[in-house]
Amino acid sequence: MFNKTLEAAMNDQIKHELYSAYFYLSMSAYAESHNMPGAAKWLALQAQEEQEHALKFYAYVHDRGGQVTLQAIPQPPAEFTSLLDVFEQVKEHEAKVTALINRLYEIAVKENDYPSQVMLQWFVTEQVEEEKSAAEVVDALRMVGTQGSALFMVDRWLGDRQGH
Repeated sequence: MFNKTLEAAMNDQIKHELYSAYFYLSMSAYAESHNMPGAAKWLALQAQEEQEHALKFYAYVHDRGGQVTLQAIPQPPAEFTSLLDVFEQVKEHEAKVTALINRLYEIAVKENDYPSQVMLQWFVTEQVEEEKSAAEVVDALRMVGTQGSALFMVDRWLGDRQGH
């Protein structure tokens, strides 16, 4: 039987993952409207990845005999001051998601739920990659500034991202 505390926490995580997708899609729209197609592509792929994460939790809750209860998703911001601002928010957001995943893992450990610990290990590893990726983009954008030809090159680099 699936632990109710963990079930509730995973339902909450589904909401957070879907919010992340919504957040990144909003950022993608901003980048698109500011003629940064590479960043728009990167962010849209990130939004898609977050939806996939939500569906992993969705399937897992069902696989364990739990019930998925979808929650309201807050509206994400739509205005940003620059591409650097966007990616600084990406970096900050991924740190928050890491804390949420770690909290889930702590609950799984406390409840001696070994299958959930195994499933969550994938997310723990994924968050290392997510934070590293966001930090790399922030570092590049800080190096080049908020306008000019170097920003164009960073946008092209972001556009090279492939989905997984």
